[in-house]
Amino acid sequence: MDQLSPQDAQFLYMESEDNHIQVTGVAIFDPSTVPDGDIVRFKDILAHIEKRLHMSPLFKRRLDRVPFELDFPYWVDDEHFDLEYHVQHARLPEPGDWRQLCIQLSRFHARPLDMARPLWEMLVIEGLDHIDGLPKGCYAIATKLHHAAVDGASIVKFYRCMVDVDNMGTPAVPLDAIQATHSPAPGILNMTGRAVFNAVRSPIGMTDAIMRSAPALYRWGQQALTSQRESSDPVPDTRFNCNASPHKMFDATAFDLEELKAIRAAVPGSTINDIVLCICAGALRKYLQRHKELPAESLVAWVPINARPGVNKESDGAGNQITSMTTKIYTNIANPVQRLRRIHKSTQKSKEAKTGISARLMTDLSQHVPAATLVTAGRLVLRAGMAANICNLFISNVPGPQIPLFMNGARQVANYGIAPLVDGMGLFIATPSYNGTITFNVTSTRETLPDIHFFVECIEASLAALSKAAAKDLVRI
Repeated sequence: MDQLSPQDAQFLYMESEDNHIQVTGVAIFDPSTVPDGDIVRFKDILAHIEKRLHMSPLFKRRLDRVPFELDFPYWVDDEHFDLEYHVQHARLPEPGDWRQLCIQLSRFHARPLDMARPLWEMLVIEGLDHIDGLPKGCYAIATKLHHAAVDGASIVKFYRCMVDVDNMGTPAVPLDAIQATHSPAPGILNMTGRAVFNAVRSPIGMTDAIMRSAPALYRWGQQALTSQRESSDPVPDTRFNCNASPHKMFDATAFDLEELKAIRAAVPGSTINDIVLCICAGALRKYLQRHKELPAESLVAWVPINARPGVNKESDGAGNQITSMTTKIYTNIANPVQRLRRIHKSTQKSKEAKTGISARLMTDLSQHVPAATLVTAGRLVLRAGMAANICNLFISNVPGPQIPLFMNGARQVANYGIAPLVDGMGLFIATPSYNGTITFNVTSTRETLPDIHFFVECIEASLAALSKAAAKDLVRI
């Protein structure tokens, strides 16, 4: 039996009618690379997906919830699985431009998944005929998955099982490398017995975990107190700290990854993640200045961190294995390079980013939180909008494959992502990378970010300013 972990389950319990905790990845394909000049039909895409269904258990498993939420749900085989329900087709109206694609993707992302079926859907979108930078005739495949099933790293793994490394159909992951798995549904007596056992075991397990983690807890507490003394400024109140409405908005822009790498020379030791935070901070500063809303204090970002062990962090398991850190992004500093130095210093100090002590600790402790407690906590956090007291926005950098990928012979030419929001934090900037390109993807709501296109222009201006300032610093050196 495959039961959700507490971390996976919390994404179920934080949902509301207006806000669904799901992630949408968008891949855009150019069919001009299909051998012999053939075309890609919708039925070809269906056939391709059908051949890969055994590559991930996500495809054909649904949730089986325990009565009264006495324990965490189980993944079970969907006995009525229907591929054509999960893969749908649409076409942009004329002229098929970027704005229309963003609207179509926003609507698709905002619609809830059917929780009685496997927690994914795909939408094939044709008619991308007038989008700058894309060859005419491209189509998009948007894949929506519930966050209870995946995090950023496991999405990359899920997607890699679907694609090829050339236009001849050579799978990125050999088709015989993964065997089909089955998850039979547990009976009601089995569910009840496990629920009682887990409820009794939870206090004992929690005590044991705390005792084993006592040294790490002490060090973590000391670091937290030191950090609090060094930075006692409250999280400023901004337009982003509002409840998330059902009217989702999406827009994005793309950059050459090498341009971001070149900036690192201006601040030795800085990372791509530091530069992403700096660019986002510059964009927020410009945007809020335009609206006369820039606070004197720095905005604070919530930054997810991959908690998988090892070098190849995208290959260790599905589901959610993440921790996070909150960090100032120094929107109160005008000079881009000075801002980058402060951000780099701040992230270097974070033990979450450097050693993952809190990741291991919190993962260990969370295994012993009773389901009913987590349900209540999740709903209280949601209704109280507590996220607004912790930070102002999400910023997530997810490295992707740096080689060209294909599906049905068509070459993938772009990669985008739409992220979930929570009440109290109405802005998410995700920066996945693919084949030498990094995209800055903005998810918000119509009420929070009505001029989302201007915000994207602020991101572009922020990178330009940072690149120029970094080049000047290097010349002086």
